[in-house]
Amino acid sequence: MTTDLSPTERLYTVLANIPAGKVVTYGQLAELAGLPRRARWVGQTLKNLPANSTLPWFRVINAQGKISFPPGSEAAERQANLLQEDGVEVSEQYRINLTLFGL
Repeated sequence: MTTDLSPTERLYTVLANIPAGKVVTYGQLAELAGLPRRARWVGQTLKNLPANSTLPWFRVINAQGKISFPPGSEAAERQANLLQEDGVEVSEQYRINLTLFGL
């Protein structure tokens, strides 16, 4: 990863390259962007994406292999639906098998 990009640009570049049918954790995404130990920053940055963003934010989950939004919330349902459309299996508890679907 080139270092002439800002941390946010590096994050967005890596995120844009997560393939369909795969997920990464916030920590993995931070590492891939050259920003180790910045998982919380990744989460805050993704939380502030513009509503019309085409970046695949929904491919990012927590370290336990779960969707981070509150279970049953509209946001959790939306992320689960987008992941399923992407070919990722999501359990009723909003879990994703990182062995099968992890990058």
